[in-house]
Amino acid sequence: MPTAVPDRAAARSRGRTEVAGPARSFALPRGTGRTAARVGALTACQAAVMVGFGLLITGPARGLWPLTAEDTVDEGLERARTGTLTTLSSIGSEAGNTLTVIAVTLLTCLGLLLLPRLPMWRQAVFLALAVSLQSLVFLAITESVDRQRPDVDRLDASPPTSSYTSGHTGAATALYAGLAVVVLSRARGPWRRIVAGLLLVLPLLVGAARLYRGMHHPTDVLGGLANGGLSLLIVGGALLVDRSVTAAPSADAAPAARTADERPPGTTAVILNPTVTDEATREDLRRTLERHGHRDPVFLETTVADPGAGQTARAVREGATLVVVCGGDGTVRTVADALAQSGVPLAIVPCGTGNLLARNLGLPLSPTAALDAALDGGPRPLDLAAVEGDGLTATRFAAMAGAGLDAAMMEHTDPRAKAHLGWPAYALAGIGTLRTPRMRVTIRLDDSPAFRRTARMVLVANVGTVQGGVTLLPDARPDDGLLDLLVLDPRGAVGWLRAARTLLRRRAGSPRPSAVHTVAADGTARRGVPVEFFTFRRAELVFDTPQSRELDGDPVGPGRRLTAEVEPAALTVLLPAREK
Repeated sequence: MPTAVPDRAAARSRGRTEVAGPARSFALPRGTGRTAARVGALTACQAAVMVGFGLLITGPARGLWPLTAEDTVDEGLERARTGTLTTLSSIGSEAGNTLTVIAVTLLTCLGLLLLPRLPMWRQAVFLALAVSLQSLVFLAITESVDRQRPDVDRLDASPPTSSYTSGHTGAATALYAGLAVVVLSRARGPWRRIVAGLLLVLPLLVGAARLYRGMHHPTDVLGGLANGGLSLLIVGGALLVDRSVTAAPSADAAPAARTADERPPGTTAVILNPTVTDEATREDLRRTLERHGHRDPVFLETTVADPGAGQTARAVREGATLVVVCGGDGTVRTVADALAQSGVPLAIVPCGTGNLLARNLGLPLSPTAALDAALDGGPRPLDLAAVEGDGLTATRFAAMAGAGLDAAMMEHTDPRAKAHLGWPAYALAGIGTLRTPRMRVTIRLDDSPAFRRTARMVLVANVGTVQGGVTLLPDARPDDGLLDLLVLDPRGAVGWLRAARTLLRRRAGSPRPSAVHTVAADGTARRGVPVEFFTFRRAELVFDTPQSRELDGDPVGPGRRLTAEVEPAALTVLLPAREK
């Protein structure tokens, strides 16, 4: 995982200003040359790979399957033509036309640079460069690979280029998939995934239209998708992930945030995860803090080696009177653990996938709105849970810890899917983990006798709502000095239905269902109960075999033991005044 340049080095760089006499000189953003060289080298490799593949399919592999079946596909599509499909294919083909791509790219880039609350120069350059490089590689391919177009009735005039690759498909991939990346990375709200999904479908529709109209073989369309996709990966990696290109501020720009070594005592520290917090969000947070009187905030970035504990300890040690954490549940948990019992208030800025704690505390999910709401509110003491187990370093969690089904779901969630889809990625992973074997566990709550259970999942909770807004433990409160335990053990389809009914009734606030009860005197449970709830201060869970475990949505490795104990009022959090 790439890490950003440390704040100290960035501050030194910001202190150097290019000046030529009395007039202000133009200076390229820092890192432009190095990044351009890397992009150029990777693009040359991309062109070589695409040309090599083209020479392969027109040479040694042309007599091999599936290439020998391509003519059959082309002829089948020709026979399937209808008036309606021909009209629709014309529209789809036009979406990847050169003039259309140029116009949409130009208008989008101008919008990104000129609209209020922007500019997003990095996203504009990303889009323009990806489309341009795809076109350059396409030209290199068509000059190097000579492939005839399909021997069918073609519905469009044949341009003087090789059939390999599909230029329409490549350009559409670079443009519309690039727009999807911009939407997912910069827009907020649930609609962004719908828009991004529609944009990602467009290159496929363009490719299908070019096949239908007899302009390309299937491998030409696949080559176009690969060409556009590779350009996006190369440029996106350089501009949106690595971020080695940084704008050089002008001499009259506002002073940059101070580093921890330069600040006076009593200032604000912002602990941020650079993989989910871009420069525009950082600038929005800085302006929001200054609007509330927090001048010159210190920005400290987490790293793979130190996901927040060291930065938080440093901030407290050097006199911070407010810590702002900007990241997902893992970053929030790490910072909360390091800040526990310090008395320094924490403001939570959700920038991750699940954002469990923020959701349960009623914070807005927009970073600036969440920070605004916190700074307009006041301090509130919240509980944390101290947790330990075999192979698990003693730490704390703020929202939930679990073993079994939920932990297996976290383990099987693809990080890339989580980054692009958000919490629905957990649901997709959950489909494949529903058959997780039932486990046997011994449970001891406070000073009560230990008792045995079988379960699909056990969940220790400080809050009650999980991803997707589903409330599993509606009685859980983060400030009641107690923790809650959910034992889920449905058997068969009927058991799952009973479990769902129990949880829905609890959400609706109806009286406690019969499945909810305390431990019987002999520690036994009634047969067939799919859901049980318990309240406690300390719990010890011992599994018969190693089980997947998670803390606040992060897998922590399998083990046979998990112990959790509440720490009442261990953390002070700034929350909106309306929160009770």
